[in-house]
Amino acid sequence: MAEYKNMSKAELEALKAELEAKYKEQSALGLNLDMSRGKPGADQLDLCEGLLTAVSTSDEAVLNGTDLRNYGGLDGIAPMKAMFAELLGVSASEVLVGGNSSLNMMYDTIARAMLFGILGEKPWSQQGEIKFLCPSPGYDRHFAVCEAFGIKMIPVEMNHDGPDMDTVEKLVSTDASVKGIWCVPKYSNPQGITYADEVVTRFANLKPAAKDFRIFWDNAYCVHDLTDTPDQLKEILSACKEAGNPNMVFEFASTSKISFPGGGVAVMVASEENLDAVKKIITFQTIGPDKINQYRHVKYFKDADGVHAHMKKQAALLKPKFDIVCDTLEKELSGLGIASWVRPNGGYFVSLDVLPGCAKKVHALLKDANVVMTKAGATYPYGVDPKDSNLRIAPTLPTVPELAAAMNMLCLCVRLAAVSKLLEA
Repeated sequence: MAEYKNMSKAELEALKAELEAKYKEQSALGLNLDMSRGKPGADQLDLCEGLLTAVSTSDEAVLNGTDLRNYGGLDGIAPMKAMFAELLGVSASEVLVGGNSSLNMMYDTIARAMLFGILGEKPWSQQGEIKFLCPSPGYDRHFAVCEAFGIKMIPVEMNHDGPDMDTVEKLVSTDASVKGIWCVPKYSNPQGITYADEVVTRFANLKPAAKDFRIFWDNAYCVHDLTDTPDQLKEILSACKEAGNPNMVFEFASTSKISFPGGGVAVMVASEENLDAVKKIITFQTIGPDKINQYRHVKYFKDADGVHAHMKKQAALLKPKFDIVCDTLEKELSGLGIASWVRPNGGYFVSLDVLPGCAKKVHALLKDANVVMTKAGATYPYGVDPKDSNLRIAPTLPTVPELAAAMNMLCLCVRLAAVSKLLEA
């Protein structure tokens, strides 16, 4: 079929009538599908069933003579720190293990900066307007945290190799009110982009106008590969040390999409100076995290190799789902000039760009057909996509048959919205 923009008005009107009939027919099937969030499917969770009984007796809850059931261990147990250190390519002394949520740790990190400042600088709440750079499209929950604290968000365009570093360098070096930047550096949410080595090096060599500027490096998908030739991400903390900026990064990760999202283990990685300052504050907040949960993860996975072996099992479940998404997009939308996407090598999402001005219409059509997707605009600060074109597809939760049905409906809605938009022109 020809590109839609090259079709006559009569051809578009005939096509619209055809698509509307198909939409009505598929809507009558009684679909009830959810692709709104990056939740693991039940089959993924079942892979970790043994985690539930990895520590089952009082005797097993003792590590090197320490009863893990009791208070203490502010920054996590040693073998959990060692496992994360190996997975992330850092030193165990640069690892602080927390509760089950890395998002919680990110929120708390900003809260501490607002209330207490960073390494002797004035609290952010006493410095007037605070700004964050937000590579977009990006993770909606990062943006929600900024909104919760009244932090002004500045969108930064994402390129094929990471954020537009010319813009990042200019804003960070000239504006002292820019205090941070959100980054999902490997298999970015939602585009699946892994930052190139040159981009990571440029991050490490930033020259911030603000001494308390920090890179928030959300390495959520550090081991979430879909193929045997995974993307490689340059390690940021050592790069910052080499550049003379050892304190400039806060890195976060978790097992939330490795083991159980509601019962995983989260981690913060930073320089020892940064972590010492953090621990002085959180000692008033907690007497220690859930060491039993940390220990059962250690007993179940054993080490980083065990995690990688487990993630290969997950990849075997997830790759067919990602293939359904990308193969359906290719079959139904390729060559029409109304959509673009990239087949990711890992992560949890597929980013779809439709004809400008059509994303909200596609979302509404899907909603009316009982197919739930992340709200159009959610991948941009304040929920405002300037082109109204980006949609985030989350393939992991539905079953394979459900996902196939949802993708067929999605592509139909993309085509219908595009035809309607072109007829309005």
